[in-house]
Amino acid sequence: MPGQSLCVIVPVLNEERMIDPLMAALVPVLEGLDLDWTVLFVDDGSTDGTLAQIRAAAARESRVRAISFSRNFGKEQAMAAGLRFAKGDAVILMDGDLQHPPAAIGEFVARWRQGAKIVFGQRGNWQAETGMRRRASDAFHATFGVLAGGRLPRGIVDFVLLDRTAVAAMNQLDERTRFTKGLFAWIGFNAAVVPFDAPARLHGVTKFNFRKLLRFALDGIAAFSTLPLRVWTVVGGLISLGALLYALYFFLKTLFVSSSVPGFPSIIVSIMFFSGVQLLSLGVIGEYIGRIFDEVKHRPLYIVAEEIGAPTANAADG
Repeated sequence: MPGQSLCVIVPVLNEERMIDPLMAALVPVLEGLDLDWTVLFVDDGSTDGTLAQIRAAAARESRVRAISFSRNFGKEQAMAAGLRFAKGDAVILMDGDLQHPPAAIGEFVARWRQGAKIVFGQRGNWQAETGMRRRASDAFHATFGVLAGGRLPRGIVDFVLLDRTAVAAMNQLDERTRFTKGLFAWIGFNAAVVPFDAPARLHGVTKFNFRKLLRFALDGIAAFSTLPLRVWTVVGGLISLGALLYALYFFLKTLFVSSSVPGFPSIIVSIMFFSGVQLLSLGVIGEYIGRIFDEVKHRPLYIVAEEIGAPTANAADG
């Protein structure tokens, strides 16, 4: 629709070989939408030639903008920066590896024009992923749904369109430990889902290894639920009840049968079991305390070292 504008936000990290293929696929799609458009790259501290490739793309196409971080802050922070710097009646977040196909953007925009304030991309095919990663993803979504009291459909990824109203709501959220997909669900608004098939990467490998994915999952659960803390109240109560019943058993046995000779194995097993429970519960508490510590320091989410292209917004760093 003439007069409306769209900004495509692309967080990138060491994707120098993907900038040109991405632009070649993205620009024809955007030109066919009957919208004013811009592309905003967020360089998350790349150490290769990514920033140079973005500069070259901006020199060729005046509607390409970019911000570059002073170091690597993480994808969640890059998405937050993109939302704060982006202009437009609608904003699309997508990865720069072409596994979020630009061809699907037309369907996103169509759903937005029909009234959806948020349009989620839902990954339909998992052929490029290992069976272990698929099972881990399913387990996380199921766990998140139980612990956070919300529903996170399988396959929802960071390929999403947000109306300006939803962008404004997201920009009010200042927490340091971010799980952006959960925040999209938390702010509400009328939402739609667009399924898509993800092609294989043209170059490089994913930046998310198992350790990073596990950390990401823990951050998501801790950011949206205190149930892991409450669980240990129940566990402690059950263990205390079991101890009382066990003591009552020995009391009655000694009273009516005979005294028992204590056994070292049962003592050692009991000590190890209860020590493990205590350490595990302290670990859960420590995870939450660590996040509180990060929040109260109130450091910026990111630091912008450079802007490329015309000014994108009057947004403060972080």
